[in-house]
Amino acid sequence: MSHHAATDAELVAEVLAGREAAFTALMRRHKTWLYLFVRRHVATSEDAYDVVQEAFTSAWSALKSYDRSRPFDIWLRRIALNKCRDRGRREAVRRRVLSLVGLAPEATEQVADAAPGAETLRIGGEALARLNAAITALPGKLREALVLTSLQGLSQREAAAVLGVTPKVVEMRAYRARRQLAETLSPGDFEDLEQMG
Repeated sequence: MSHHAATDAELVAEVLAGREAAFTALMRRHKTWLYLFVRRHVATSEDAYDVVQEAFTSAWSALKSYDRSRPFDIWLRRIALNKCRDRGRREAVRRRVLSLVGLAPEATEQVADAAPGAETLRIGGEALARLNAAITALPGKLREALVLTSLQGLSQREAAAVLGVTPKVVEMRAYRARRQLAETLSPGDFEDLEQMG
């Protein structure tokens, strides 16, 4: 069976049977959407590449614990989201330390740039920069729910599985995220988000 035709679960079974090339096939299959997902949660594209690498490394290490009856992409999103949260906590500690010693980290001045991908092509550069900055500024739990449902196209049930909460919690967080964005963006920018949702 070619790796191209194999399901994710079949590829995982091949990896566990000692055929490491199957993991390369899994990475190729999932790396683009995973990058776009991670990019919404971290400050720079370099951070996103790092997190994607960390997520795949963790997935490799934990592959024996993956339940092949469940979607592989949901499992991978959970790993990646945990990596984003870890990085966010480390960055928050770094900012506090630097502010205590009177240094302002450059990373906090950077506005998230556009992730390359079809989801960004319909939006003009300035509007996208404002949209990305507004999404990045949302509280983490609201941002996660919005990114998973509106920008990644997951159902509320799928997003709930990634986040480990109920679909109702996802619905409320995404709603609150949209309300906050509506208060900070111009109507035109918010239409861009609706197109992406």
